[in-house]
Amino acid sequence: MKREYYADTIEGFIRSSTEEIVGKLALGSGYADTPDQRRAWVEEIELLKPVLASYRGGVHFEYSIPRMGERIDVLLVIGPVIFVLEFKVGSREFSRYAIDQVTDYALDLKNFHETSHDPFIAPVLIATDAGSAVMLVELTPHNDKLFAPIRSNAAGLGNAIRKVLGFCQGERIDWYRWKTGRYSPTPTIMEAALSLYRGHAVAEISRSDAGAVNLGLTSETISRIVEEAKAKRRKAICFVTGVPGAGKTLVGLNIATKYNDVADAHHSVFLSGNGPLVKILQEALARDMVAREKARGRRIKKGEAKSKVKAFIQNVHHFRDEALADTRRPPVDHVALFDEAQRAWDAAMTADFMKRKKKRPGFGLSEPEFLITYLDRHRDWAVIICLVGGGQEINRGEAGIGEWIESLMGSFPDWHVHISPQLHDSEYGAGTVLARLASHRHVSHDPSLHLAVSMRSFRAENVSLLVKQVLDLDADGARRTFDRLRDRYPIALTRDLSAAKDWLKSQARGTERYGIMVSSQAERLKPEAIFVKAPMDPVHWFLDGKDDVRSSFYLEDVATEFHVQGLELDWGCVTWDGDFQYARDRWIQKSFKGNRWQSIKKNELKTYQKNAYRVLLTRSRQGMVIVVPPGDKDDPTRQPSFYDPTFEYLRGIGFREI
Repeated sequence: MKREYYADTIEGFIRSSTEEIVGKLALGSGYADTPDQRRAWVEEIELLKPVLASYRGGVHFEYSIPRMGERIDVLLVIGPVIFVLEFKVGSREFSRYAIDQVTDYALDLKNFHETSHDPFIAPVLIATDAGSAVMLVELTPHNDKLFAPIRSNAAGLGNAIRKVLGFCQGERIDWYRWKTGRYSPTPTIMEAALSLYRGHAVAEISRSDAGAVNLGLTSETISRIVEEAKAKRRKAICFVTGVPGAGKTLVGLNIATKYNDVADAHHSVFLSGNGPLVKILQEALARDMVAREKARGRRIKKGEAKSKVKAFIQNVHHFRDEALADTRRPPVDHVALFDEAQRAWDAAMTADFMKRKKKRPGFGLSEPEFLITYLDRHRDWAVIICLVGGGQEINRGEAGIGEWIESLMGSFPDWHVHISPQLHDSEYGAGTVLARLASHRHVSHDPSLHLAVSMRSFRAENVSLLVKQVLDLDADGARRTFDRLRDRYPIALTRDLSAAKDWLKSQARGTERYGIMVSSQAERLKPEAIFVKAPMDPVHWFLDGKDDVRSSFYLEDVATEFHVQGLELDWGCVTWDGDFQYARDRWIQKSFKGNRWQSIKKNELKTYQKNAYRVLLTRSRQGMVIVVPPGDKDDPTRQPSFYDPTFEYLRGIGFREI
């Protein structure tokens, strides 16, 4: 796929007329460019020609970054350096937003473009009308050959390029080989939703390397199941499994956008019981829609945008309420995707909710059975895709995947069942009920329905394994796993929350997001200025920028496992409390009641709490810092003995103390 609107050698660029280059840019864009855009291109071309006259290499205009849904103004390959140029034509200032923008572009290439991993990359922001200033040319401290963003006006661009090239030693980049490098991104859930909703294919925004099970293959398998159900007028249910961060939600969003065709009258819907995730995705998509319509010269109210988005991404409980409103009418959607399907409510939880909130006593169906019943109202065809995570149950009343199987066996013998072979693994909670599926008439197993490799941490795929070993008290296994990933995925350890905050800020570049996460039971972190019960808005925490006190960047509000499940940070801080204490090869699990800690007795509640720490420790894409407070010998609720053994256990695994 051609990634830019225009590309040529520097020699070819200089030989070509400005009109010829602008014409190719206009043709490459595929849409009617505006007069302002043409003027910007002309100024960029006229500025670059004399600057590049003495160099050899390649030049690209409007180079696509599909993970972000953006384009680099100009990308240059000269000597051992890739230059990422962001022009602000007519601007007199270097805004924080623009500095982060050009840094993000450079980071994207460094992290996700195969032939850009090793070369030097220099992000340069050109505010054409800015005054002259001292130009700083220096690498960031991350030891990955990425320069700190360079600020230049139009007159200083040539000097910026000379300074960078004079700084760098190394072989000249083979421009022709560089162009063939694969782009293998791992987008965040929000980035994926935005890109897919804008019309990008999953292949454009996902990895395709041999080490990972291709998300495209899983998507193709599900598409085949959908098409077969549609053609043969039958009902089907599909169970997709995957390790934490493997891309299950990305697959679900991809299928939801693919079959979200209003003209065909066969809608699809992405459903989740994760309230924060739904609100954040709806808000992000609505904001993006408003911004993009504004860029096209059209105005759309945010409420109107959000209304359109809500037809695509819904809270599963709102979807269920539509079924209650009319007990015979089928949903408009023929394809329904349930994210974290194992977290659907069991019969007791559903009955309790219906009695308290809906004034419907005696409701006898679990949430899985009721939702299958709703899709079964279609007379022709319907498909349910259940996205199943292992070890992710964190709240009471979550039925596990076994409830879906029981419902199918008991009430829906004609549905075709497609399952991942890994659904038999104990971590997916299906139990012995899966053995009953052997007697079902329509069951097929497909290995491509399992996503085996975590995509969340593109720096180290074994983070989820490391966390499992830590929580399972397999210290030897954890040490071996961490030895393999420590150079690519830093994990720091400290007793000082202030040091952890400084570490986060020093690691993050551009708009890489960081924040503090704690267990929902971490009630004795108040002396650390962490109030776990204080209300926070996950929409502002995850979406707003560095200038908003409600955002994660301010490191004031904290998120719990309920806020962050299904979402990601680039750099995370997990602050440990006395609710989960290491003691002589076991975990002591407690909840804070009144003015003291009380031991948790029920195994179910112990599992939820362990899974809470599993969720928190697997949210960070690039690295994390763990804070284990020192405690206070004068405070019976914060005795050092609650914290010291945990700290020593984690330090013994090899996490670097700061």
